[in-house]
Amino acid sequence: MNDLGQRRPIFAGPPQRNGQSVRNPLLQSSEAFNELKFRLHSRLIEELDPSKLEIGDSHRAREVVEGAARALIGSEMPGVVGFSRDELIAAVTDEILGYGPIEPLLQDPTISEVMINAPDTVYFEKEGRLYLSPIRFRDPNHITRIIERILAPLGRRVDETSPMVDARLPDGSRVNIIVPPVAPKSPTITIRKFRNDKMNMEDLIAVGSMTTEWGEFLRACVQARLNLIISGGTGSGKTTMLNALSGYIPDTERIVTIEDPTELKLQQAHVVTLEARPAGIEGRGEVSQRDLVRNSLRMRPDRIIVGEVRGSEAFDMMQAMNTGHDGSISTVHANSPRDALARIENMILMASLDLPSRAIREQMASAIHVIIQVSRFADGSRKLTHISEVAGMEGQVVTMQDIFRFDQTGVDPEGRIRGAFRSTGIRPRFAEKFETLGISLAPNIFSGVAA
Repeated sequence: MNDLGQRRPIFAGPPQRNGQSVRNPLLQSSEAFNELKFRLHSRLIEELDPSKLEIGDSHRAREVVEGAARALIGSEMPGVVGFSRDELIAAVTDEILGYGPIEPLLQDPTISEVMINAPDTVYFEKEGRLYLSPIRFRDPNHITRIIERILAPLGRRVDETSPMVDARLPDGSRVNIIVPPVAPKSPTITIRKFRNDKMNMEDLIAVGSMTTEWGEFLRACVQARLNLIISGGTGSGKTTMLNALSGYIPDTERIVTIEDPTELKLQQAHVVTLEARPAGIEGRGEVSQRDLVRNSLRMRPDRIIVGEVRGSEAFDMMQAMNTGHDGSISTVHANSPRDALARIENMILMASLDLPSRAIREQMASAIHVIIQVSRFADGSRKLTHISEVAGMEGQVVTMQDIFRFDQTGVDPEGRIRGAFRSTGIRPRFAEKFETLGISLAPNIFSGVAA
């Protein structure tokens, strides 16, 4: 192993991009590099004055740490030169001020999710696909230090008595943490990054998530104040779709959003954002989504948007949709429109109101107008697969009919999904409402193949 004072360069041949050195995660996975980083980090912790880092200016704090690291390398590690020196300074600065080895992944705008399974197992999602990163942590304690760095500013804790936590980073990214004994092999961290570049409906059409005709139909649904449920699996694009749909809500309306945690980024001027809160260390102070839905009814909302219905608040959401709060939008985890209705029914049962199943289904049939199903395919693409109307009740069953559907026909040689966005030929019962409100659609939108 190289000593700190050894003058022989450890790394050579720095990669270049447009004449500029770039950060290389492969270097951060090398044993020699990690050993140097650990030693330099330990020395900086000993020498740096903590008060110099508590200046409220992250850029200035970074300059302080980088300056101290550069001086220490110059005096005690002269053998580290060029690109390797810049890499080492950046990595150590990330350890002290950022989130350690995963900081480059979090700063990469093309990466949407970062998953730490173990010290030597770090995955990331890019363009809908998972990749194994070369980045490594030193040991489980190293992961624990990063967890402490994440939670300390949030006033949250995680330990053996409370081994799981959901939180939101300052930039809006969602983080889930699980520690032993629930995760016996290693602490785990999952970070879903917050997208600043919110996609609108035109963007979704451009990337092939739907057709122009489908987008026009959804615009009409929002403008006609239909109640919409967006259904899909984890990472299928439900929140992205909800953000895109919200772009059609007029600026003249008062919108109340309810989330756990906050993810939506609406552009309207009159938006009230409410966020659920877990119980504190003493087990008190919890504010549930159901509490917030109930309270929102007293806030004179024109529309209520629940980021994700996941529990007994489903009952209050259905009540709101049935009592004059038309135009509400929410999401639910489900693999098909029919599954979405079953999930909502089960969540209403969680409210422990002893309602008969028929009463619950009648309420759902009356409250929900359209279910939009989004899916993530094997090639990483995300598409709308169904736009379905909730038509009513027949006996004990809520009836549905697909208005539009994506039919997969195969996979091309590059592994990309092939298929067609089709109209089923069924005209929805609420189509007359579009005409009454003066909302125009293409004459043949409900017949033939859309694309």
